[in-house]
Amino acid sequence: MARKAAFHSLGCKVNSYETDAMRQSLLAAGYEEVPFMPGADIYVINTCTVTNIADRKSRQMLHKAKEMNPDAVVVAAGCYVQDAEESLRADPAVDIIVGNHEKGMLPEILDAYFSDLMRSKEIAVSRISNVREYDELHFVPAGEHTRAYLKIQDGCNQFCSYCMIPYVRGRVRSRRRNEIRREAEKLAEHGYHEIVLTGIHISSYGLDFEYPGRNRQTPRASEAATNIRLLEVIRDLAEIGGIERIRLGSLEPGIITEEFVREIAKIRKVCPSFHLSMQSGSDSTLLRMRRKYSTADFAEKCALLRKYYEMPAIMTDIIAGFPGETEGEFSETMRFVEGIHFSRTHIFKYSVRRGTAAAKMAGQVPEKVKRSRSALLIELDKKARVVYAESFLGKQVSVLFEERVFISGKKAFRGYTREYVPFIFFTERDLANETIELVPEAVTFMGELTAHDAAFGVSTEQKTQ
Repeated sequence: MARKAAFHSLGCKVNSYETDAMRQSLLAAGYEEVPFMPGADIYVINTCTVTNIADRKSRQMLHKAKEMNPDAVVVAAGCYVQDAEESLRADPAVDIIVGNHEKGMLPEILDAYFSDLMRSKEIAVSRISNVREYDELHFVPAGEHTRAYLKIQDGCNQFCSYCMIPYVRGRVRSRRRNEIRREAEKLAEHGYHEIVLTGIHISSYGLDFEYPGRNRQTPRASEAATNIRLLEVIRDLAEIGGIERIRLGSLEPGIITEEFVREIAKIRKVCPSFHLSMQSGSDSTLLRMRRKYSTADFAEKCALLRKYYEMPAIMTDIIAGFPGETEGEFSETMRFVEGIHFSRTHIFKYSVRRGTAAAKMAGQVPEKVKRSRSALLIELDKKARVVYAESFLGKQVSVLFEERVFISGKKAFRGYTREYVPFIFFTERDLANETIELVPEAVTFMGELTAHDAAFGVSTEQKTQ
């Protein structure tokens, strides 16, 4: 009888991708997938360590798994493992410890564990800072979806003062172009029309190809090399039949050069939606964060995108209440955000992460102040989302539909425009994975679907008949 395996992923899209890859490898090895509930023989938890809260959630899920079935094998994998290996070795709730570089070996690791009559704890964790080769994980979703994530890169060389990622993910390691294209072709064969390029720091894609080992080149030379490498990948994917859209994951502002934007603007399949990681609209705060650009640099990059695209979606992240953030610095951020006119902004209250430089900084902002600043940014974001969506009223947009939803008891389908504006279309028809040209009539907030998410273009069946 096949052993039953349950999976749970914490954290980012890269973790989700890798959890799905581990799931697929176990299914191929003869395991049976079951829900993350009591009754599984194996629980695989892909952990996160981006904040202290993420650490706590990772520990909670590991212990919950053991409580659901004390006789089950509990596998701790991923980022929290890289940082907390010693404590996990001593944790009786955990049977197998798998580092980020060993996720692709999970079937073999389980085989070794089950062949050990003593059932001693199995440890497979590399010193991630020494890893230089990309860990090839293969994943082709089998579900009925329209959008698939395609991992092209791992690791980060940035060392921002608030972040543990370079320590638990290692240095930049890029996937070979032929492997990326091979997986994309399989996704197209399975009916996926949109691919999202993802990784820990995709703006660094190919940096390890151009300059092996320590990078001694100037920042400008490094940016030029990665621009070329990422462009090559995008052009490869654009040649694949069936792929209608290529969406880029989070980008560093440095990769947005005139040449890069001019070239991707020529590729129709590249969606005009760009997530540029900003974090603060105050230059002094950016310095404490060890970000490698100024607010003037960031504004210049946004202007470049708007030079080559008529109405691009420009999204970003903001950390509210970073250590030392004064009222004046926060006001600078508010003014900067208002001036850039983002299509959407993801706001995070600063969370202390043990082991980072920011955790030791003076001027830790009280939780009440962080909460207040976050709320102000969220209100600003709500207004910006509506303003951006309203700019498309009366204009034809291309919508790739994804799923059936119900609004006030009425049947509808939800999809996204190329600019990643959500679109609700009231219809009885099944539009899953179809692309339709429509004209949005109104913009609203659909509270039934999301907590505070965004403006949705709304259209009715009658308008297309």
